[in-house]
Amino acid sequence: MSTVQEIEAAIRSLAPAQREELVKDLPGLLPELDGDAAWEKIIRDARPRPGFTTLLNEVQAEYRRAPKTFPEIKESNFDQRP
Repeated sequence: MSTVQEIEAAIRSLAPAQREELVKDLPGLLPELDGDAAWEKIIRDARPRPGFTTLLNEVQAEYRRAPKTFPEIKESNFDQRP
């Protein structure tokens, strides 16, 4: 059994309260779980993305042409679940 498998088995065997505690502690143990750090990595990624750049340019041009066709984003939009 690999170390990863042993860790996974140990996590599965934790009581619910211990699992909740672990969830709180994981970002400190695994910084890559920190959402801000993940976004920072994406922002600093300098690799070219021609398809994405084309899409953004098209959306930007459409927004300049007809901004009222774009719905306003409200804070409450982020509370909705798919």
